Amino acid sequence: MASYLPPCVIDGGTGYTKLGYAGNTEPQFIIPSCIAIRESAKVGDQAQRRVMKGVDDLDFFIGDEAIDKPTYATKWPIRHGIVEDWDLMERFMEQVIFKYLRAEPEDHYFLMTEPPLNTPENREYLAEIMFESFNIPGLYIAVQAVLALAASWTSRQVGERTLTGIVIDSGDGVTHVIPVAEGYVIGSCIKHIPIAGRDITYFIQQLLREREVGIPPEQSLETAKAIKEKYCYICPDIVKEFAKYDGDPRKWIKQYTGINAINKTKFVIDVGYERFLGPEIFFHPEVRTGIRDSVSETLLFEWRGKVRSLLEPVRHQVEEDTSTVCWLQAMASLR
Repeated sequence: MASYLPPCVIDGGTGYTKLGYAGNTEPQFIIPSCIAIRESAKVGDQAQRRVMKGVDDLDFFIGDEAIDKPTYATKWPIRHGIVEDWDLMERFMEQVIFKYLRAEPEDHYFLMTEPPLNTPENREYLAEIMFESFNIPGLYIAVQAVLALAASWTSRQVGERTLTGIVIDSGDGVTHVIPVAEGYVIGSCIKHIPIAGRDITYFIQQLLREREVGIPPEQSLETAKAIKEKYCYICPDIVKEFAKYDGDPRKWIKQYTGINAINKTKFVIDVGYERFLGPEIFFHPEVRTGIRDSVSETLLFEWRGKVRSLLEPVRHQVEEDTSTVCWLQAMASLR
């Protein structure tokens, strides 16, 4: 049966999980990688607590439903791209398969992703859950960077299909710079940078708090995330950007309108410097995190060092297509 039905594809990330079926151009669902559970009070006799724990194990929500459950404890099983709580991850996968994909796992092969620095133990845990708990017929675990290069083949600008390049994978919890040669990840050259989308959200939240703009405290993180996704951009020169905002604030300052979750009243805040200061921590992480290696400096160092010597033989074997030319031009500018 599995040979006739499309494989299920599940890409689990720190902030969001993307899931769907092979052959489709985009995921069927993109849901937050969180789970809301009930935490039993540690009171009463042992038998009563055992019964309550059994009930609580069946009472949980995932994704957007988990965020909207204030009486539940919201947990994030994946941190910095690595699964930290396998019990919660198994329950998360249960609803992903049966509630969202509505699939019988025995009838589908599964393609799942892993971060480039994933440990063999984590890979074994994942395989154990999928085979023993869900009884799937087959599983393939692929590095996200290799799949990203393969996905670039769908672009009309790509002439020659190649699996050689440098992938900058920046998610919600971690950023990786990953060199790939003919489909093989060069593990010794992978750079792990603990700066990603969530750090930008926290930084914008901090900037808004310092301005005391009147955001409800319980909605400050949600508001900062919405501002990041709607208004933020990367500027080439931060000094000139400050001058633009000071010279013509009406043109550059945007307004964000939110609704108070408690009394349902509207609140309006001005979004100014936060638009370009938020993403700036990618290039100057010491502003907030204390980390000194930025994404651009890491890419420059790696290309000038080990990656260039490793990819040079491969480059001459690959015919120049549009994607290859773009990469070579970008890398040449770093010399």
